[in-house]
Amino acid sequence: MWCMLRNYSLTFEMLNPKSILPVLLGVLLLYSCSKNKSDSGTPNPPPPPPPPPVTHEWKFDSLILWSDEFSIDGTVDFNKWGYDVGGNGWGNNELEYYTSGLNDSVKNGALYIIARKENYLGRIYTSARIVSKNKGDWTYGRFEIKAKLPEGRGTWPAIWMLPTDNIYGIWPRSGEIDIMEHVGFDLNNVHFTLHANAFYGANGKGGSKILTDATDAFHRYRLDWAPYGIRGFIDDDMIFEYLNPGLAFDTWPYDKKFHLLMNVAIGGSWGGAQGVDDSIFPVMLQIDYARVYKFEK
Repeated sequence: MWCMLRNYSLTFEMLNPKSILPVLLGVLLLYSCSKNKSDSGTPNPPPPPPPPPVTHEWKFDSLILWSDEFSIDGTVDFNKWGYDVGGNGWGNNELEYYTSGLNDSVKNGALYIIARKENYLGRIYTSARIVSKNKGDWTYGRFEIKAKLPEGRGTWPAIWMLPTDNIYGIWPRSGEIDIMEHVGFDLNNVHFTLHANAFYGANGKGGSKILTDATDAFHRYRLDWAPYGIRGFIDDDMIFEYLNPGLAFDTWPYDKKFHLLMNVAIGGSWGGAQGVDDSIFPVMLQIDYARVYKFEK
C-alpha cells in the first residue's frame, strides 16, 4: 500500500522550501519500494535452451554415377583410366618402377595390378599405378571398391584419392584421402586415412580394422564424402569419421575435385619398414569393381 504514490506535477508552487520535502520523501519511498520488489526473491526466468545440434542425412543416390566393372578382358578402359609412370620413389622412397600397360590386365571380371621382381630402367621391381585423373574427377560422393589385397612383406597396396587441381597448393596442402592401405608386414590390418596441411604422414587422421582374410578374400572398401564430413567403411562397418570443422583449408581441403588411384607400391618409408621379402613375387592387387554414387544431401 505504501508503495502506491500519487503522481506529482513539479509546479512552481511545489518547489518552495515547504513543499519540496514531501517530494523528496516520495522519490525515496518509490525507490525503496522498487528495490524491495527486485530483491523479493522472485527468480529470473531461465535462459532459453540451446538449439539442437545440426544433423545430416548423409544421403547418396542409389543409382551408380560412374563405375568400372572390369567385365571386358584385355587392357583397362582408357576412357576411364590412365597411368602414373616412373621410378622416382614417389615421395615415399618406394622401390618400384610404375609402367604403362606392362603390369596390369583385365580378365575374368577383375583388374589385376601385378608387382614383379625384375630389373627395369634402374629399378629392381615393377608395378602399376592406375589413375582416373581428368577422366573421373568428383567433389563429394560415395566411392566403393571391392578388392583382394596382395600378401607379403614389403608390399604396400593402396586405393586412394588425390586432388585433381591442387587449388590449395602441393601436397599435403590440397589433401589426400586413403580409402584403403595395407602394409605386408602388418598382415590383415587395413587402414583408412586422411591427410591435410594440419595433419599428414604418420600424423594423418584415420582408423583401421583387422580382417582375418584381407589377402584371401574380396572386401568392400568405401568412402562417404559430404560437405560436412568424411566417413570410412570396410564391408559397411564404419571405422572412421571426420567432421568438417568449418575452418580454413588446413583442416578441410576436401571441397575440390579429387580422382581415384589404385596401385601396389614395393618398399618405401612405410611399406618397407621391415624390408622386402623377394620370395613373394609376383604379387597382385585384384579389383572386382570401382563404383561412384552421387552425393545428394
